[in-house]
Amino acid sequence: MRARSLGGSAGRYKSRLSPWQTDVGGLNGGALPTTPFYPPFDHWLWLIPAFLIGACIGSFLNVVIYRVPLGMSVNEPKRSFCPLCKNPIPMWLNFPMVSWLWLRGKCKECHAPIAFRYFGVELLTAVLFTAAWMCYGPQAVAVVLFLWVLLALLVAITFIDAEHLIIPTGLTWAGSVLGLVACMVWPQLPVLGGEAGNWLAGLMHGVIGWTAGFVGLWFIVELGKMAFGKKTLKFENPVAWSLKEPATDEEAMCFVIDGEEIAWWDIFCRKTDRLLVEATDIRVSGESVGGGALVIRELEVQLPDGTIHPLGRIKSLDGMAASAVIPREAMGMGDVHLLGMIGAFFGWTGVFFSLFGASVFAIIAAMIGRIGFGKQLPFGPFLAMGAVAWMFGAWRLWEWYLNLLGPLGMP
Repeated sequence: MRARSLGGSAGRYKSRLSPWQTDVGGLNGGALPTTPFYPPFDHWLWLIPAFLIGACIGSFLNVVIYRVPLGMSVNEPKRSFCPLCKNPIPMWLNFPMVSWLWLRGKCKECHAPIAFRYFGVELLTAVLFTAAWMCYGPQAVAVVLFLWVLLALLVAITFIDAEHLIIPTGLTWAGSVLGLVACMVWPQLPVLGGEAGNWLAGLMHGVIGWTAGFVGLWFIVELGKMAFGKKTLKFENPVAWSLKEPATDEEAMCFVIDGEEIAWWDIFCRKTDRLLVEATDIRVSGESVGGGALVIRELEVQLPDGTIHPLGRIKSLDGMAASAVIPREAMGMGDVHLLGMIGAFFGWTGVFFSLFGASVFAIIAAMIGRIGFGKQLPFGPFLAMGAVAWMFGAWRLWEWYLNLLGPLGMP
């Protein structure tokens, strides 16, 4: 009687289990499952924690996007604060996405509007994390953690570059190292459209990818500097020029000539860059020193008489100019580091697709935004879009292309 009672109890226990629990082998002849506590990694339940983790990481990325370009620490102050009134946001109002919707996009203290970007970054990161788990979680759980880090870096870099036209190289160097480690953990990652080897082969493909991305784009940047590295302005009549101090810590100093403002970081990308002004009149701290060839460097000014003055000791600098030669870059070095990081994760094939995809995305964006030739357009966000497209299935185009060429190589 006891044996029959036990069997009936086990049967009732088994009937209450989910299908994924009853499909696994178990103890007591299969009556009791050995792993009844969590579903397999391809079960939809895992998408919930992936989404929530992504939303929380997105909340932290908002801190990174705001503070890093300003040179602020992401750890101090520890709590987020309103950009306008600077009041810290209490924990109970700092839930990703929910708080922004609950407060209708306004600060609780000063009622200043909080940009939709904060909500968008959290939602975007959550969706990307969920998609990464759907694509890679069931087959390579360990590598998903690395891909989550990559996606977080790409989101942060995208919004920083879009707003400030800079890409912090600290983020890309860290991402490059993690990419090489990810290639060792899952050697299939740098050859998504090919055949993987062992961990050493994965590392080799990652190194080749980083080299192709960094060195290849650096070569393009240097060619662009040679071809388009100077912008010459000539005027029939002398025009006013000046150095404009930033109004806030978030802005940059500008060189203003004939009403056109050019940010300091857009002029001085390299230590060797020089801004040349053929001036008919030069005023230093309000006093005229005559005219002639003025040489402006990132941190100092060389007057026509050859004397050099640090910019930090000059109260103002302005005058009249007949011409100016302004240094410029076809592409920033931050893009070079970014493509190197992408190559460290996805190998040389991912590099070439990301660069091709970024060019297509940039052309489409320029057409939609009606951005004319010669106007600045941050390229980092489009490189990130190309890498994300490769990660989420564009590598199959490469696989299809190789299969298409396969018969051509046969005797």
